[in-house]
Amino acid sequence: MLHLLRLEYTESEQAAEPHIKDHVAFLDRHHAVGTFLVSGQTVPSDDGGLIIAAGVDRATAEKISAEDPFVRAGVGRYTITTITPARTHPALTDLLPPK
Repeated sequence: MLHLLRLEYTESEQAAEPHIKDHVAFLDRHHAVGTFLVSGQTVPSDDGGLIIAAGVDRATAEKISAEDPFVRAGVGRYTITTITPARTHPALTDLLPPK
């Protein structure tokens, strides 16, 4: 399963700014263990961001998103969409959990 974690700011970017350092550390930690495959800001950036997570179940994805410093500070919230990939590019085979 893959999870698309869509971060939406609930306050202004300026309100989120003091939490950016901790948010980046949160992203780095989950990238380092392989849970986050991709993360980045949406365009325009004031909308929030998107993360593609793999290798965890839905409940774990929800727990992880609740630990984001933006969520803890009340300046962001996540919407999670879970998918079971039916087709993938061959270059992604090693990144995705087995079916």
